[in-house]
Amino acid sequence: MKLKLLIAIAIAPFMAIAQKPDFTITGKIGNLNAPAKIYIDYSSEGKGKSDSATFVNGTFKFTGNIAGIASSRMTLSREGIRDKEIYGTKGLGDVIYVSFGKENIQINSADSLYNARWTGSKVYNELQAFDKEVGPTVMTVHHNANVAISRATPEQQKDSLYFKSLDKQVQAFRKSRGEKMLAFAKVNPDSYFALQALSESVSGYGIKSDVILPLFNKLSEPLRLSYTGQGLYKILNSTTVTALGSKAPDFTQKDVNGKAVSLSDFKGKYVLVEFWASWCSPCRAESPNLLKQYAVYKDKGFEILGVSVDHDKAKWIEAIKKDGLTWPQVSDLKGWESDARKVYGISGVPANFLIAPDGKIIGSHLMGEVLNKKLAELLN
Repeated sequence: MKLKLLIAIAIAPFMAIAQKPDFTITGKIGNLNAPAKIYIDYSSEGKGKSDSATFVNGTFKFTGNIAGIASSRMTLSREGIRDKEIYGTKGLGDVIYVSFGKENIQINSADSLYNARWTGSKVYNELQAFDKEVGPTVMTVHHNANVAISRATPEQQKDSLYFKSLDKQVQAFRKSRGEKMLAFAKVNPDSYFALQALSESVSGYGIKSDVILPLFNKLSEPLRLSYTGQGLYKILNSTTVTALGSKAPDFTQKDVNGKAVSLSDFKGKYVLVEFWASWCSPCRAESPNLLKQYAVYKDKGFEILGVSVDHDKAKWIEAIKKDGLTWPQVSDLKGWESDARKVYGISGVPANFLIAPDGKIIGSHLMGEVLNKKLAELLN
């Protein structure tokens, strides 16, 4: 008994050292108090974690451990309900997507998380410089479009030309960012955000691997050998599997009722395999458009198969109900380790593949008006 006690005392200091947090985020946003809460979801080198904090006179604090640079989403809910703030505000929730390192960071704002000023983070400053060079993120573009819609006159909100004009602006921003990200990666081979740019180019813009692979090969060795780098490398070498004209890989996962559903079950129809997640704001922002397209074409040989990369079944089902999604939904609830995600080699969501009745892939990464035009060509 004494020996066990001595061993426990001996290893205690080492356990304390191992568990010491290597990042701290301290914030002050106005004078918020409970029930207001702030949430953070972050991942680093393949390991993720979620946390939350209640405001006390506007202050909050997060601490934790990360393996390297972390990608995160932070959400402020004045009602202390995370999902309501993100998805119940027509795209105007107080949500930000940021990267940070093993740093002591301060966040300050008089009114919101979205407008907060960050200090103490070299990684965050590099992210800001990156976004300034390549243009606003997809999330920022959609947020700004939703702000414009919320401020539009009643006449504008009924005008289809007004919405087409906004969509045209969104697509122009996306195209510009896609081009500039490749240029950034070319001239900044030592930057972590060069690797992020290439990953985003694959997942969000569908840029082909033969364009990205030469740029990837010129990145610094630490970046190429990192968890993110190796993940991207595997995706770049697997894109031939999902190239246009290729036979779509079949897979089987369970629906919300536990019934096994296979992609091959829908052979003979045009099928949009839609990868998404309950926690993905851009995914959920696309839901209204998918609902409209589904209503128009579901009786004309069109189907959607939603494939979630969630790990929490309750949140997955709740998101389906909140968004009113009526097409088949499946998930193996393995989160980012989803077998279907690995087979299709996607590095981010939303992502999709359009499959013809003969089972061949005829489109990928089709969003908004681009998807609408494609469906109209095929099914009208």
